[in-house]
Amino acid sequence: MSNINTLLQTITQSIQGLTLAELLTQHPEVARRTAQRWISQLIAEQRIMAVGQGRARRYHATSASLSTLPSLSDAFPSYIPLSADSTDILAYIDQPIEARKPVGYQQDFLDSYQPNQTWYLPEPLRRQLRKMGDTGQSQLPAGTYGRAMLDRLLIDLSWASSHLEGNTYSRLDTRRLIEHGTIAEGKAVLETQMILNHKAAIELLVDNADSVAFNRYTLLNLHSSLSENLLPNPADEGRVRQHIVEIGQSAFRPLAIPSQINDMLDSVLTKASQISDPFEQSFFVMVHLPYLQPFADINKRTSRLAANLPLIRANLCPLTFVDVPEQAYHRAILGVYELTRIELLRDVYVWAYERSTQEYMAIKQDLMEPDPIRLAYRQLIKQTVRDIVTQPEKDALTVIQQTVALSVNDSDRDNVQALIIEELRRLHEGVLARYGLRPSEFYHWQSVQHTR
Repeated sequence: MSNINTLLQTITQSIQGLTLAELLTQHPEVARRTAQRWISQLIAEQRIMAVGQGRARRYHATSASLSTLPSLSDAFPSYIPLSADSTDILAYIDQPIEARKPVGYQQDFLDSYQPNQTWYLPEPLRRQLRKMGDTGQSQLPAGTYGRAMLDRLLIDLSWASSHLEGNTYSRLDTRRLIEHGTIAEGKAVLETQMILNHKAAIELLVDNADSVAFNRYTLLNLHSSLSENLLPNPADEGRVRQHIVEIGQSAFRPLAIPSQINDMLDSVLTKASQISDPFEQSFFVMVHLPYLQPFADINKRTSRLAANLPLIRANLCPLTFVDVPEQAYHRAILGVYELTRIELLRDVYVWAYERSTQEYMAIKQDLMEPDPIRLAYRQLIKQTVRDIVTQPEKDALTVIQQTVALSVNDSDRDNVQALIIEELRRLHEGVLARYGLRPSEFYHWQSVQHTR
């Protein structure tokens, strides 16, 4: 049974702090007013502190509360191999926050990095990663492997990345939501939204693998997909940060001046785009995007999906973060924030990638080859479905026949027509982003069909 002490324990165990909604999700038997009363008491006793306003307000443990906890190093998973350098970083990060030196953004950290001359991942390690992630499809068009694995990738990456943010959806819950649009019972709305946002962002990367790049357009739209309906100010979705942010349980203070944030973001993207090796490129953005904190929130999520962009383009196994412990990942990020050192994050990255590839290689034998007709006419099929739904007054079969007659080879017409009809039959709210459709358009189309 939850009480004020178990509520405090939940807060102290979260590095990034928790909102009231997240606390209520973890303690569903506690009434909202009771939780608010306990929070007020804990703040008055200086055992927790509140950061932010409104729905975005997060509650963090104070140093007084943290000093009563066991050392965080006891919780770092022993199955993730650490170098001596990583052990040093961990020892520093595991000190009470008052023992760690306050530090701001260090521009030299980025300035000293020279693409294809500086290497965060040494050549032997890059070779090892490439061997682990080789799918045998490197010569095929960009994104071929990602499209073939899309259904699995949507579930794994959406679930694991959300889990690192404290989301309590299970893997099965996530699958039901993504495949059937079924919302899990007893979950906060923001958790459901977080999963669906990941799905939309992953589809953005995979569907546009041949054109997306490390530029503002890609990054801002990736953040916009991940942050939809989750930020207190909707104007911050896909927009470079305009105000100060604080990192909970960290002595790091990010840049605060918008013009400086914009300049450094341009520099990060320029350097990322120049890196030739996909793994170095992937790891570079996992380091420098969270360190810069270019957005009001959802920076780490953005970096995790951006880290998959070069892997998807190169038809390598994706980095799903499945089974990555939250405490390990967040400590590794703190090592970058407070020490500008990448060794601990690198060890976590390598372990996480090996874990991801083990899962994907295990199912490789069972993976059906993508339908060549569906692949060849992928964009036509999606556009036709979109045209039918957004023009419900038109007869669907007539639209399909006219489109196929104009754009499809004679030998493929029957197959393409059948594929479009199949897509329409299994259309539901969980796949609307794939066709660029809004829920309102889908529901209106459904209502028109029911009246015919």
